[in-house]
Amino acid sequence: MTAQSIADAAYIIAALLFILTLAGLSKHETSRQGIVFGIAGMAVALAATVGVAVQNAAAIAVTLLFVAVACGAVIGLWRARIVEMTGMPELIALLHSFVGLAAVLVGWDGFFSVENNAGQTEFAGSLLHIHHAEVFIGVFIGGVTFTGSIVANLKLSGRMKSAPLMLPGKNYLNLGALAAFGILTGVFVGSPDLGLLIAVTLVALALGWHLVASIGGGDMPVVVSMLNSYSGWAAAASGFLLNNNLLIVTGALVGSSGAYLSYIMCQAMNRSFISVIAGGFGMEAPTSSDTDYGDYREVNATEVAALLTNAKSVVITPGYGMAVAQAQYPVAELTQKLRDRGVDVRFGIHPVAGRLPGHMNVLLAEAKVPYDIVLEMDEINDDFADTSVVLVIGANDTVNPAAAEDPGSPIAGMPVLRVWEAADVVVFKRSMAAGYAGVQNPLFFRDNAQMLFGDAKSMVEEVLRAI
Repeated sequence: MTAQSIADAAYIIAALLFILTLAGLSKHETSRQGIVFGIAGMAVALAATVGVAVQNAAAIAVTLLFVAVACGAVIGLWRARIVEMTGMPELIALLHSFVGLAAVLVGWDGFFSVENNAGQTEFAGSLLHIHHAEVFIGVFIGGVTFTGSIVANLKLSGRMKSAPLMLPGKNYLNLGALAAFGILTGVFVGSPDLGLLIAVTLVALALGWHLVASIGGGDMPVVVSMLNSYSGWAAAASGFLLNNNLLIVTGALVGSSGAYLSYIMCQAMNRSFISVIAGGFGMEAPTSSDTDYGDYREVNATEVAALLTNAKSVVITPGYGMAVAQAQYPVAELTQKLRDRGVDVRFGIHPVAGRLPGHMNVLLAEAKVPYDIVLEMDEINDDFADTSVVLVIGANDTVNPAAAEDPGSPIAGMPVLRVWEAADVVVFKRSMAAGYAGVQNPLFFRDNAQMLFGDAKSMVEEVLRAI
């Protein structure tokens, strides 16, 4: 049995482990097991790849491979240890960019090793034309993924404005780039040329940057999921070029699951899936609102403690502010104290709370909040009318009544947690600043809403002491 046949068998095992990973991650109770399957699958795939390289490659190539793996492992472990949960979305976006860049480099390597030496390769006739197409499509998908992910990283980390970029005729720019890609692909398949490869690389890099820059901050969780899908298709394209079945299967798994997750999230936000993945196609720039909503009411921790101890039911709706303040641990302690007093405490999680799908769920699980009291928006929205107190901890756009009541709002139509239907609402917030989508929240000025200003962690701890 050859090293390659052993590697192919190992790739099948790794692919099955990756499928089990997705199955495990679909439920809280099996998520840890899913992660273990994923680590095992990657270890098997890496060992098989190294084994083939050791068998077939020159000593210098094997040495470079081990150096690359060692450098990647050190950097990966370092970043994993120091990253905060609040920084996870932009880190994931950055990792997606690496996959895109790898696909571009693999495509260029395919050009120089095959297209530049067409008479000296095993490819001939129609197979050679198929290879031309694989190179060109792989480079295009990789380029879009690379720059799109870089822009997402900059937006999520606050180094680039979250507002959508509205260039004149932006939709025509996107359509023109896609048309140019189609035309260049046809020409390249017939007559591969370095100039054409350079041209499509530049078009892809520009399109990826413009696609994501044109999407507003409110849709960034969908963008992260969408880029996850793009990175999967980029990996699959690399698999075709490298004749690697595992890359093809894994890329298809990541690409399809990321696309499906993006679709589900678009439905939850009442957004057009095509519009979002096309860089906000058909969307207009939001207009700023100067509406005077009146005055807000401010409370202190002692008053909030009194509200909570007299409540029959409490719903906590967390958002990105809870993650920034790392308030999940005192929130978990507050939850336990109230439950010990006989108060019915539950959590309401919006599908895009935070800046990453499942962000709040992970934080609450980390703080040992029981899974059975953490409910999705659709499960809890009808219960707010019968709720005594709602604590909005660091959430903004996901509890904004303008989405349901103001047709002119930039987030109009987006399903939100209807917290304003409760008897009392307490909003934990640093200031009266607008949320990530840049939209003012009229909830803060409602008669049954009160503002508790300050760092979310400190304020929850003050409430705990008062109780």
